[in-house]
Amino acid sequence: MDQPSRTPPQNRPRRTPPLPPQAQGGSDGRNGPAGSGSGTVYRASGKGGGTAPRPAAPLILALRRFPDPRLTGLGSGLFCTATMFALACLDALLFGGSVTVYGVLFLLVSTLTAMWVRRADLVSAPVAVPIGFAVGILPVADGSGGFGGQVMGLVTALAMHAGWLYGGTLVAGLVVTVRGIRHMTRRAARRRALAQARAGSPGTAGRQVTSAPRPRRRTA
Repeated sequence: MDQPSRTPPQNRPRRTPPLPPQAQGGSDGRNGPAGSGSGTVYRASGKGGGTAPRPAAPLILALRRFPDPRLTGLGSGLFCTATMFALACLDALLFGGSVTVYGVLFLLVSTLTAMWVRRADLVSAPVAVPIGFAVGILPVADGSGGFGGQVMGLVTALAMHAGWLYGGTLVAGLVVTVRGIRHMTRRAARRRALAQARAGSPGTAGRQVTSAPRPRRRTA
């Protein structure tokens, strides 16, 4: 006798596990059980449950947006001289030629000159800064009419306000020294990493050759 073929029912409904009470309620938590709260969704912050990175400080962001040119030795000298002369003219126009204002601005310009000069011309920054101070102080110096009077006024201003000159030169020298030390440290670390990479490459090649299978000899 032929037995009837048994086929699995196609329209039989599947049993699914019941959802938890938190999932049965709406997304806003209004239809959930009493005491279930407002159904807040928590997001994982960071890898492995770590805290999210803190945003950078506004001062750091402002410094990152600050221009960072690279000046040559001649360019740094021209920048310092032209900037100090323009600031001295502005000082004479607004503050009546105040040497204190000129000295504070000179410290700022000296720092920028030492920061913006390129690494190949770091030595030129402490040399360009005093020249910029001497040229820029001409509108501020009290000199009488004539070339001789202007020269005497310049010499007098340099002698009386030499503290600002030494201070700006010292600041430029410190900035240049720090930049030089950082550059030398980075170069030394790069050389050590390159030497370690070269020293580790022959051993790796030897291990690869040793682990390679040897060719079988043919036997008669």
